[in-house]
Amino acid sequence: MSKKEIEIRKSSGKTVPFSMDKLTNSLRRSGADDSTINEVLGKVKDELYTGITTKEIYNRAYAILKKKQPVFASKYKLKKAIYELGPSGFPFEKFISTLLKYSGYVTEVGKVVYGKCVKHEIDVFAKKNGKVIVIECKFHGEEGRNCNVKVPLYIHSRYSDICNATYGTKSDFNRPDEGWVVTNTRFTEDALAYGKCTDLYLLSWDYPEDNGLRNRIDRLGLYPITVSTVMSRREKEFLLSRDIVLCRQLHQDTFYLDHLGISESRKTKILNEVVSLCNF
Repeated sequence: MSKKEIEIRKSSGKTVPFSMDKLTNSLRRSGADDSTINEVLGKVKDELYTGITTKEIYNRAYAILKKKQPVFASKYKLKKAIYELGPSGFPFEKFISTLLKYSGYVTEVGKVVYGKCVKHEIDVFAKKNGKVIVIECKFHGEEGRNCNVKVPLYIHSRYSDICNATYGTKSDFNRPDEGWVVTNTRFTEDALAYGKCTDLYLLSWDYPEDNGLRNRIDRLGLYPITVSTVMSRREKEFLLSRDIVLCRQLHQDTFYLDHLGISESRKTKILNEVVSLCNF
């Protein structure tokens, strides 16, 4: 059996043909040079076997990137890093809110508004150029769990209730112009079809094409602090608890590192990583 015919197992349990192109593209997005990419591809080729998991392939590539250049490894682990924002999902809401702030939106997390029938707590409330957007976030803490049609169905019913409210003395909330559903995984085909039919804006890891979460983060250099290969889990959790969800924020508020009681040399190492990631 040739390498192209080898079946690999995804986190969902589904088996698919191994794609050298997909691996090459993910390595290139990390910023790795051709020499490093070829080294990783050669290593993976040598160790491929039918039934190998995507996680095993990821671990092999990640180990080489971390050894060659940690910043490559940080960008390569972006998808995994977003899972690490869990488990409650609230840090993901803060991440989406902060991501939008750096794209010119004014945002608020957890805003309570009145619908026609009941009150609703909105995950992320955003405004830009006079447009009001209500955003619901669906976070999954493990791979292989996609958003099915039940998610946009449920969120569309909430959005409709908010749009049909009679606004008055109970609320200074303006009628929304758009409803969004954001997830860190993927939407099923039915979910996408329903979103399109009802004019919900769906944003996932790789949707819309060329403007999904991954593309936005890479394009703007807005990486979550969980991508760091230098900081420990405890340090990341400390920063998340202080609403520092982006590497860019840490660069602006370096005094948080002083609260961690780390050495100056370690502080410098962390900030150097942040600068490399954010392309300052």
